[in-house]
Amino acid sequence: MPLQTIEPQRLYRRIAEQLRSLIDSGEFPVGSRLPAERELAKQLCVSRPSVREALIALEVETVIEVRSGSGIYVLKPRKRQASPRNGGKSAEWGPLELMRARELVESEVAALAARNAKKSDLKLIEDALQQMRDEVAQGQIPRNGDEIFHNAIAEACGNEVLRDTVRGYWQARHGTLFERLGDYFEDDSSWDSALTEHAEVLKAIRARDAGAARSAMQRHLKKAHKRYSASWRRAKPF
Repeated sequence: MPLQTIEPQRLYRRIAEQLRSLIDSGEFPVGSRLPAERELAKQLCVSRPSVREALIALEVETVIEVRSGSGIYVLKPRKRQASPRNGGKSAEWGPLELMRARELVESEVAALAARNAKKSDLKLIEDALQQMRDEVAQGQIPRNGDEIFHNAIAEACGNEVLRDTVRGYWQARHGTLFERLGDYFEDDSSWDSALTEHAEVLKAIRARDAGAARSAMQRHLKKAHKRYSASWRRAKPF
């Protein structure tokens, strides 16, 4: 059964389903190594980050195993974990697609926060950033402080729909697929960069500079997207 070109509609999931079908049919037998990410992307006519999301989804479902320095191998059939469903449709969002949506929406949320934030809102944002710093200093991954920071900005923007939208993004962020992607591409260096970027966002909001807040948030999320779509060679386990 040859690989087929994928239509761009919830891309990573469609790629994962096709690869699973090929594995189940014996095209890729148990113990065999899948083609490299670059080759899969070429044959499927999709981007390498989309293939990466699909491979991570299959890894989460215990269909394949990523072996550091070796490749991606088909596992023996077993009781596989179901696709994550903890957030309804949002649990099916691809992490990189979610990052692009956040880049568009949260940049405007930051601009509104710069215009509308009260002193109490600024204090919550400042406390969240300090929590991130404290978590890093204690050797922890500052995901909790990160979530509080972004939600505090959404709260400060003064628009309930946007506030709930940002909260929805973070509900999806807790999905298994996104967390596994973070396991690969988040490290001390990436979080040091994120802290600096967060500080720039806070600085602009505190200065009541909507344009600077928009730009700072956009830069932060663009860089975050770039970190998550880096080459596998830069990922910790591969």
